[in-house]
Amino acid sequence: MLRPRPVREGVPVRDRPLVGLDGDAVRAWLQDALAALDAAREEIDALNVFPVPDSDTGTNLCLTVRAAVEAGSRSPDARGALAELARAAVLGARGNSGVILAQLLRGLAEAAPAAVVVGPGELRAGLAHGADLAYDAVAAPVEGTVLTVARAAAEACAGDSLAEASGSALVAAQAALERTPQQLVALRRAGVVDAGGQGLVLVLDSLARTVTGDHRARPTVRARVSCEPAARDGTFPYEVQYLLEAPEPAAVALRGALAALGDSVIVAGTGDGTWNVHVHVEDVGAAIEAAVAAGPTRNISVVRFADQTRPDDPAAAAPASTVVAVVEGAGLARLFGREGIVVVDAAGRDAAGRIVGAATGNNARQVVLLPNDPRASAATDAAAAQLRAAGVRVVIVPSRSPVQGLAAVAVHDRSRPFDDDVVAMAEAAGATRYAQVRVADGAALTSVGMCRRADVLGLIDGDVVQIGADVGAVACDLVDRLLGVGAELVTVLLGETAPSGLDVVITDRVRAHTALTEVSVFRAGMPDSPVILGVE
Repeated sequence: MLRPRPVREGVPVRDRPLVGLDGDAVRAWLQDALAALDAAREEIDALNVFPVPDSDTGTNLCLTVRAAVEAGSRSPDARGALAELARAAVLGARGNSGVILAQLLRGLAEAAPAAVVVGPGELRAGLAHGADLAYDAVAAPVEGTVLTVARAAAEACAGDSLAEASGSALVAAQAALERTPQQLVALRRAGVVDAGGQGLVLVLDSLARTVTGDHRARPTVRARVSCEPAARDGTFPYEVQYLLEAPEPAAVALRGALAALGDSVIVAGTGDGTWNVHVHVEDVGAAIEAAVAAGPTRNISVVRFADQTRPDDPAAAAPASTVVAVVEGAGLARLFGREGIVVVDAAGRDAAGRIVGAATGNNARQVVLLPNDPRASAATDAAAAQLRAAGVRVVIVPSRSPVQGLAAVAVHDRSRPFDDDVVAMAEAAGATRYAQVRVADGAALTSVGMCRRADVLGLIDGDVVQIGADVGAVACDLVDRLLGVGAELVTVLLGETAPSGLDVVITDRVRAHTALTEVSVFRAGMPDSPVILGVE
């Protein structure tokens, strides 16, 4: 049960209700909503049985609203504040319910394009527009979910004052939430209401409290009745999520393509060409590759549902553990994701926060972090500190290159004790020498002399060892140096700018040294390196 909390300063007690929401009131509303969701996070997580019983809806809603709150807004009017906060929510949204909630905020923003304050008319139009956006974003809408609760709130929103409008929307949302078990068999069997709908009720309650200044007790989060663990649908074992830059027709086409690959497909936009894409699939690579024709992707995240446990699952008796790999680019995300690893894109804002979200979204109590690039070390260290403060045991395996991370993943064994697995992964990463070819973006002094802009640099273990003019020639020089002491396996990762035929050139060079060394080539699409080599 949700216990009453101390009153937050952000929602002051007032003698009379607000006539309209200005920028300060919008910010106070979302701050109070975040506090309410955070207080009820574990209880909402426990309600989560549909579409996948992965116990993360409360966590995802918190992360979504926190993304909006932490992005900040200084706009004095409702129009500017809602636009800024809604965009941040869409970009930071996690999971099905988080993406849908972000669309509801976007609806409010777009329904008040010129409003200094949001009154009852703007609220009514905004809730209706937000519900429309949410339904449109979902490839196969299902009733008995947060969508149903959102639609009910929008249709019932009425009254001459903002207090009446927000109050009527809240009452209708609560009633719709209570009906969700009648609409979804999974909810009825588990004895729960919809988790996302429960979160939305808390958000609407915070809105009503902000308007009226009434600090009554929060709505009760109904405890789960069934003690039987919810059955998992094993058809689609992975959740894939990423941001996409694309025109609307391309995003609509992507929604259809993803629907053919999996379920829980949501393609939700900010309104300016950026889309938050979410899908449950079996083939991680296909889900990421489907976006290639639409436009560039970033902030790629891959979660393996088998790594997630519920508090009432038998598997929860042992501490859940997971591996989180920090990578840059869709190709690398695909490689790690296919191995069942949770993936976080290093590009974009707040990489540390996204690493924390990926780890906590798995309900893991033991986490291995793979930075895979010295440039990601700061974000990885910051995320580890936050996770440890939350009571999570964290070990950073110091992979300085994606090939070291892949070597660690290759020996990862979930059936092993956590400590033994960490040792094996660290040893595999440490035993892998790495090299890469990069193109200089300016003049600089290196360990082998001055380089100029557009020079081709060869690096081994992070140090420049060769300056040349041709990518293939420098790559072959790196192969010669790495194979001086022999090797069993050479891993070749080709970047976005790798010249055609480079894989053949490198393979032939390895074969010139020895026919016994195995060569594995992957098109990883790194944005800043034509090729990365790993030698084991």
